[in-house]
Amino acid sequence: MTKVAVFGTGSWGTTFAMILAEAGNEVTLWGRRRELVDAIDRDHVNPDYLPGIPLPEKLRATTDPARALDGAEFVVLAVPSQQLRPNLAVWREHIPPNAVLVSLMKGIELGTSKRMSEVIREVAEVPEERVAVVSGPNLAPEIAHRQPAATVVACTDESVAARLQSICHLPPWFRPYTNTDVVGVELGGAVKNVIALAVGVSAGMGMGDNVSAMLITRGLAEISRLGAALGADQHTFAGLAGMGDLVATCTSPLSRNRTFGENLGRGMTFAEVVAATKQTAEGVKSCESVLELARKHDVEMPITEVVVGVVHDGMSPAEAGTLLMSRSPKPERYGV
Repeated sequence: MTKVAVFGTGSWGTTFAMILAEAGNEVTLWGRRRELVDAIDRDHVNPDYLPGIPLPEKLRATTDPARALDGAEFVVLAVPSQQLRPNLAVWREHIPPNAVLVSLMKGIELGTSKRMSEVIREVAEVPEERVAVVSGPNLAPEIAHRQPAATVVACTDESVAARLQSICHLPPWFRPYTNTDVVGVELGGAVKNVIALAVGVSAGMGMGDNVSAMLITRGLAEISRLGAALGADQHTFAGLAGMGDLVATCTSPLSRNRTFGENLGRGMTFAEVVAATKQTAEGVKSCESVLELARKHDVEMPITEVVVGVVHDGMSPAEAGTLLMSRSPKPERYGV
Protein backbone atom coordinates (compact mmCIF):
# COMPACT_ATOMS: atom_id res chain seq x y z
CA MET A 1 0.00 0.00 0.00
CA THR A 2 1.41 3.38 -1.06
CA LYS A 3 1.10 6.33 1.30
CA VAL A 4 0.03 9.58 -0.37
CA ALA A 5 -0.53 13.11 0.91
CA VAL A 6 -2.81 15.41 -1.08
CA PHE A 7 -2.64 19.14 -0.36
CA GLY A 8 -5.78 21.02 -1.33
CA THR A 9 -9.45 20.31 -0.61
CA GLY A 10 -10.88 21.93 -3.74
CA SER A 11 -12.84 19.91 -6.26
CA TRP A 12 -9.86 18.48 -8.19
CA GLY A 13 -7.68 17.84 -5.14
CA THR A 14 -10.52 16.04 -3.40
CA THR A 15 -11.42 14.08 -6.53
CA PHE A 16 -7.84 12.97 -7.11
CA ALA A 17 -7.59 11.94 -3.44
CA MET A 18 -10.76 9.90 -3.98
CA ILE A 19 -9.21 8.17 -7.00
CA LEU A 20 -6.04 7.37 -5.06
CA ALA A 21 -7.98 6.02 -2.07
CA GLU A 22 -10.28 3.86 -4.19
CA ALA A 23 -7.23 2.54 -6.03
CA GLY A 24 -6.04 1.07 -2.73
CA ASN A 25 -3.60 3.67 -1.42
CA GLU A 26 -3.41 5.16 2.08
CA VAL A 27 -4.38 8.79 1.45
CA THR A 28 -4.43 11.80 3.75
CA LEU A 29 -5.94 15.04 2.46
CA TRP A 30 -4.69 18.33 3.88
CA GLY A 31 -6.93 21.38 4.08
CA ARG A 32 -6.72 24.83 5.59
CA ARG A 33 -10.26 25.14 6.99
CA ARG A 34 -11.08 23.03 10.02
CA GLU A 35 -14.82 22.75 9.32
CA LEU A 36 -14.24 21.44 5.78
CA VAL A 37 -11.55 19.00 6.91
CA ASP A 38 -13.85 17.70 9.66
CA ALA A 39 -16.65 17.14 7.15
CA ILE A 40 -14.32 15.11 4.92
CA ASP A 41 -12.77 13.14 7.78
CA ARG A 42 -15.92 12.53 9.79
CA ASP A 43 -18.81 12.63 7.33
CA HIS A 44 -16.93 11.57 4.17
CA VAL A 45 -18.26 14.45 2.09
CA ASN A 46 -16.87 17.73 0.76
CA PRO A 47 -19.93 19.98 1.09
CA ASP A 48 -18.26 23.03 -0.42
CA TYR A 49 -16.81 21.61 -3.63
CA LEU A 50 -18.38 18.17 -4.23
CA PRO A 51 -21.74 18.35 -2.43
CA GLY A 52 -23.72 15.13 -2.28
CA ILE A 53 -20.87 12.93 -3.51
CA PRO A 54 -19.76 10.27 -0.98
CA LEU A 55 -16.02 10.01 -0.38
CA PRO A 56 -14.21 6.78 0.54
CA GLU A 57 -14.40 6.11 4.27
CA LYS A 58 -10.70 5.28 4.40
CA LEU A 59 -9.79 8.74 3.05
CA ARG A 60 -8.47 10.77 5.97
CA ALA A 61 -8.19 14.56 6.27
CA THR A 62 -6.21 16.89 8.51
CA THR A 63 -5.19 20.53 8.95
CA ASP A 64 -1.72 19.43 10.13
CA PRO A 65 0.78 19.32 7.24
CA ALA A 66 3.29 17.29 9.25
CA ARG A 67 0.70 14.60 9.91
CA ALA A 68 -0.31 14.48 6.25
CA LEU A 69 3.31 14.20 5.10
CA ASP A 70 4.47 11.61 7.63
CA GLY A 71 5.83 8.70 5.61
CA ALA A 72 4.33 9.91 2.31
CA GLU A 73 5.84 8.42 -0.85
CA PHE A 74 3.93 10.82 -3.10
CA VAL A 75 2.98 14.40 -2.23
CA VAL A 76 0.21 15.75 -4.47
CA LEU A 77 -0.11 19.53 -4.66
CA ALA A 78 -3.53 20.92 -5.65
CA VAL A 79 -3.58 24.48 -4.31
CA PRO A 80 -4.16 27.57 -6.50
CA SER A 81 -1.01 28.09 -8.54
CA GLN A 82 -0.28 31.59 -7.24
CA GLN A 83 -0.37 30.26 -3.67
CA LEU A 84 2.05 27.38 -4.24
CA ARG A 85 5.33 29.13 -3.42
CA PRO A 86 4.46 30.50 0.06
CA ASN A 87 2.64 27.32 1.07
CA LEU A 88 5.37 24.96 -0.10
CA ALA A 89 7.97 27.03 1.73
CA VAL A 90 6.11 26.16 4.96
CA TRP A 91 5.52 22.49 4.13
CA ARG A 92 8.94 21.57 2.72
CA GLU A 93 10.59 20.82 6.08
CA HIS A 94 8.11 17.97 6.60
CA ILE A 95 8.46 16.39 3.13
CA PRO A 96 10.11 12.95 3.32
CA PRO A 97 13.53 12.89 1.60
CA ASN A 98 12.59 10.50 -1.22
CA ALA A 99 9.00 11.55 -1.82
CA VAL A 100 7.83 12.37 -5.35
CA LEU A 101 6.08 15.75 -5.60
CA VAL A 102 3.12 15.78 -7.97
CA SER A 103 1.52 18.92 -9.39
CA LEU A 104 -2.18 19.01 -10.27
CA MET A 105 -1.96 22.78 -10.80
CA LYS A 106 -2.50 24.42 -14.19
CA GLY A 107 -0.95 27.85 -14.04
CA ILE A 108 2.16 29.96 -14.60
CA GLU A 109 3.56 31.91 -11.66
CA LEU A 110 3.14 35.67 -11.73
CA GLY A 111 6.39 37.62 -11.56
CA THR A 112 8.65 34.71 -12.48
CA SER A 113 6.76 33.14 -15.44
CA LYS A 114 7.73 29.74 -14.05
CA ARG A 115 5.79 26.55 -14.52
CA MET A 116 4.57 24.84 -11.38
CA SER A 117 7.15 22.05 -11.61
CA GLU A 118 9.88 24.70 -11.74
CA VAL A 119 8.49 26.39 -8.63
CA ILE A 120 8.35 23.03 -6.85
CA ARG A 121 11.95 22.18 -7.74
CA GLU A 122 13.15 25.60 -6.62
CA VAL A 123 11.27 25.85 -3.33
CA ALA A 124 11.51 22.20 -2.24
CA GLU A 125 15.07 21.88 -3.57
CA VAL A 126 14.44 18.57 -5.32
CA PRO A 127 15.76 17.25 -8.66
CA GLU A 128 13.51 17.11 -11.71
CA GLU A 129 13.18 13.31 -11.50
CA ARG A 130 11.30 13.75 -8.21
CA VAL A 131 8.70 16.07 -9.70
CA ALA A 132 5.72 14.88 -11.76
CA VAL A 133 2.67 16.58 -13.20
CA VAL A 134 -0.87 15.41 -13.94
CA SER A 135 -2.89 17.12 -16.66
CA GLY A 136 -5.64 16.34 -19.13
CA PRO A 137 -9.37 16.76 -19.77
CA ASN A 138 -10.24 16.21 -16.11
CA LEU A 139 -13.41 18.07 -15.15
CA ALA A 140 -13.58 17.12 -11.48
CA PRO A 141 -17.38 16.83 -11.02
CA GLU A 142 -17.65 14.31 -13.86
CA ILE A 143 -14.84 12.18 -12.47
CA ALA A 144 -16.22 12.43 -8.93
CA HIS A 145 -19.47 10.98 -10.31
CA ARG A 146 -17.42 8.05 -11.69
CA GLN A 147 -17.76 9.06 -15.32
CA PRO A 148 -14.88 7.71 -17.48
CA ALA A 149 -11.87 9.97 -18.00
CA ALA A 150 -8.22 9.78 -18.96
CA THR A 151 -5.25 11.91 -18.02
CA VAL A 152 -1.49 12.24 -18.53
CA VAL A 153 1.09 11.72 -15.80
CA ALA A 154 4.43 13.18 -16.79
CA CYS A 155 7.92 13.05 -15.33
CA THR A 156 11.34 13.30 -16.93
CA ASP A 157 12.08 9.95 -15.28
CA GLU A 158 9.86 7.45 -17.08
CA SER A 159 10.01 4.98 -14.18
CA VAL A 160 8.61 7.60 -11.80
CA ALA A 161 5.79 8.38 -14.24
CA ALA A 162 5.03 4.65 -14.38
CA ARG A 163 4.89 4.44 -10.56
CA LEU A 164 2.49 7.35 -10.43
CA GLN A 165 0.41 5.79 -13.19
CA SER A 166 0.15 2.56 -11.22
CA ILE A 167 -1.22 4.18 -8.06
CA CYS A 168 -3.92 6.28 -9.79
CA HIS A 169 -5.12 3.81 -12.42
CA LEU A 170 -8.69 2.97 -11.44
CA PRO A 171 -10.49 0.77 -13.98
CA PRO A 172 -12.96 1.19 -15.51
CA TRP A 173 -13.35 4.93 -15.02
CA PHE A 174 -9.93 6.59 -14.67
CA ARG A 175 -7.08 5.81 -17.07
CA PRO A 176 -3.69 7.59 -16.84
CA TYR A 177 -1.15 7.64 -19.68
CA THR A 178 2.56 8.36 -19.14
CA ASN A 179 4.73 10.98 -20.81
CA THR A 180 8.22 12.38 -20.24
CA ASP A 181 7.43 15.80 -21.76
CA VAL A 182 6.81 17.76 -18.57
CA VAL A 183 7.16 21.11 -20.35
CA GLY A 184 4.52 20.31 -22.97
CA VAL A 185 2.08 18.77 -20.51
CA GLU A 186 2.29 21.76 -18.18
CA LEU A 187 2.01 24.35 -20.94
CA GLY A 188 -1.04 22.62 -22.40
CA GLY A 189 -2.73 22.69 -19.01
CA ALA A 190 -1.89 26.31 -18.24
CA VAL A 191 -2.50 28.04 -21.57
CA LYS A 192 -5.77 26.26 -22.34
CA ASN A 193 -7.32 28.16 -19.43
CA VAL A 194 -6.50 31.43 -21.20
CA ILE A 195 -8.05 30.23 -24.45
CA ALA A 196 -11.14 29.05 -22.54
CA LEU A 197 -11.61 32.58 -21.23
CA ALA A 198 -11.65 33.83 -24.82
CA VAL A 199 -14.14 31.16 -25.90
CA GLY A 200 -16.33 32.01 -22.92
CA VAL A 201 -16.29 35.71 -23.75
CA SER A 202 -17.35 34.99 -27.34
CA ALA A 203 -20.17 32.71 -26.17
CA GLY A 204 -21.35 35.33 -23.68
CA MET A 205 -21.50 37.85 -26.54
CA GLY A 206 -23.77 35.50 -28.47
CA MET A 207 -21.16 34.35 -30.99
CA GLY A 208 -21.62 30.93 -32.55
CA ASP A 209 -19.70 27.70 -32.93
CA ASN A 210 -17.61 29.00 -35.83
CA VAL A 211 -16.00 31.53 -33.51
CA SER A 212 -15.47 28.90 -30.81
CA ALA A 213 -13.81 26.55 -33.31
CA MET A 214 -11.60 29.37 -34.56
CA LEU A 215 -10.47 30.32 -31.06
CA ILE A 216 -9.85 26.70 -30.04
CA THR A 217 -7.77 25.82 -33.09
CA ARG A 218 -5.86 29.11 -33.19
CA GLY A 219 -5.44 28.78 -29.45
CA LEU A 220 -3.83 25.41 -30.01
CA ALA A 221 -1.45 27.11 -32.46
CA GLU A 222 -0.49 29.58 -29.72
CA ILE A 223 0.15 26.77 -27.26
CA SER A 224 2.23 24.92 -29.86
CA ARG A 225 4.33 27.98 -30.70
CA LEU A 226 5.12 28.63 -27.05
CA GLY A 227 5.85 24.96 -26.52
CA ALA A 228 8.26 24.88 -29.44
CA ALA A 229 10.13 27.87 -28.04
CA LEU A 230 10.47 26.11 -24.66
CA GLY A 231 11.55 22.76 -26.11
CA ALA A 232 8.31 20.80 -25.71
CA ASP A 233 7.46 17.80 -27.86
CA GLN A 234 4.92 19.01 -30.43
CA HIS A 235 3.14 15.63 -30.36
CA THR A 236 2.07 16.36 -26.78
CA PHE A 237 -0.29 19.09 -27.98
CA ALA A 238 -2.20 16.66 -30.19
CA GLY A 239 -3.00 14.45 -27.19
CA LEU A 240 -4.93 14.47 -23.94
CA ALA A 241 -2.80 17.16 -22.27
CA GLY A 242 -3.07 19.40 -25.34
CA MET A 243 -6.12 19.26 -27.59
CA GLY A 244 -8.04 17.01 -25.19
CA ASP A 245 -7.80 19.40 -22.25
CA LEU A 246 -8.32 22.41 -24.50
CA VAL A 247 -11.59 21.10 -25.94
CA ALA A 248 -13.00 20.08 -22.55
CA THR A 249 -12.14 23.38 -20.89
CA CYS A 250 -13.35 25.53 -23.76
CA THR A 251 -16.68 23.77 -24.30
CA SER A 252 -17.92 22.45 -20.95
CA PRO A 253 -20.31 24.42 -18.71
CA LEU A 254 -18.35 22.87 -15.83
CA SER A 255 -15.24 24.82 -16.88
CA ARG A 256 -14.49 27.65 -14.46
CA ASN A 257 -12.48 29.60 -17.03
CA ARG A 258 -15.09 29.35 -19.78
CA THR A 259 -17.79 30.37 -17.30
CA PHE A 260 -15.73 33.33 -16.10
CA GLY A 261 -15.25 34.51 -19.68
CA GLU A 262 -18.91 33.94 -20.52
CA ASN A 263 -19.97 36.22 -17.69
CA LEU A 264 -17.62 38.92 -18.93
CA GLY A 265 -19.03 38.55 -22.43
CA ARG A 266 -22.56 39.01 -21.08
CA GLY A 267 -21.58 42.42 -19.74
CA MET A 268 -20.75 41.74 -16.09
CA THR A 269 -17.87 43.76 -14.70
CA PHE A 270 -14.66 42.03 -13.65
CA ALA A 271 -15.47 42.67 -9.98
CA GLU A 272 -18.97 41.21 -10.40
CA VAL A 273 -17.63 38.06 -12.04
CA VAL A 274 -14.98 37.60 -9.32
CA ALA A 275 -17.67 37.95 -6.65
CA ALA A 276 -19.82 35.33 -8.39
CA THR A 277 -16.96 32.85 -8.87
CA LYS A 278 -16.60 30.39 -5.99
CA GLN A 279 -13.54 28.51 -7.24
CA THR A 280 -10.25 29.61 -8.76
CA ALA A 281 -10.28 30.29 -12.49
CA GLU A 282 -6.54 29.88 -13.05
CA GLY A 283 -6.48 31.62 -16.43
CA VAL A 284 -7.54 34.94 -14.89
CA LYS A 285 -4.16 35.44 -13.25
CA SER A 286 -2.06 33.16 -15.41
CA CYS A 287 -2.96 35.00 -18.63
CA GLU A 288 -0.57 37.78 -17.59
CA SER A 289 2.28 35.40 -16.78
CA VAL A 290 1.66 33.38 -19.96
CA LEU A 291 1.91 36.58 -22.01
CA GLU A 292 5.07 37.60 -20.15
CA LEU A 293 6.59 34.17 -20.84
CA ALA A 294 5.68 34.47 -24.52
CA ARG A 295 7.27 37.90 -24.81
CA LYS A 296 10.45 36.65 -23.13
CA HIS A 297 10.75 34.08 -25.91
CA ASP A 298 9.50 36.36 -28.72
CA VAL A 299 6.40 34.21 -29.33
CA GLU A 300 3.31 35.79 -30.87
CA MET A 301 0.12 35.01 -28.91
CA PRO A 302 -2.65 37.36 -30.08
CA ILE A 303 -5.53 35.57 -28.32
CA THR A 304 -3.64 35.67 -25.04
CA GLU A 305 -2.95 39.37 -25.59
CA VAL A 306 -6.61 40.28 -25.99
CA VAL A 307 -7.59 38.11 -23.01
CA VAL A 308 -5.17 40.11 -20.86
CA GLY A 309 -6.65 43.27 -22.34
CA VAL A 310 -10.23 42.28 -21.48
CA VAL A 311 -9.52 40.78 -18.06
CA HIS A 312 -6.97 43.25 -16.73
CA ASP A 313 -6.75 46.37 -18.91
CA GLY A 314 -10.33 47.44 -19.43
CA MET A 315 -10.63 46.42 -23.08
CA SER A 316 -14.20 45.66 -24.13
CA PRO A 317 -15.02 42.24 -25.58
CA ALA A 318 -16.12 43.97 -28.80
CA GLU A 319 -12.74 45.70 -29.10
CA ALA A 320 -10.97 42.39 -28.52
CA GLY A 321 -12.92 40.72 -31.31
CA THR A 322 -12.19 43.55 -33.72
CA LEU A 323 -8.47 43.39 -32.94
CA LEU A 324 -8.30 39.65 -33.57
CA MET A 325 -10.28 39.73 -36.81
CA SER A 326 -8.39 42.72 -38.25
CA ARG A 327 -4.95 41.13 -37.97
CA SER A 328 -3.10 40.47 -41.22
CA PRO A 329 -3.91 36.98 -42.60
CA LYS A 330 -1.13 34.42 -42.48
CA PRO A 331 -0.70 30.89 -43.85
CA GLU A 332 -2.61 28.23 -41.91
CA ARG A 333 -0.11 25.53 -41.01
CA TYR A 334 0.35 23.32 -37.96
CA GLY A 335 1.87 25.31 -35.14
CA VAL A 336 1.75 28.62 -37.06
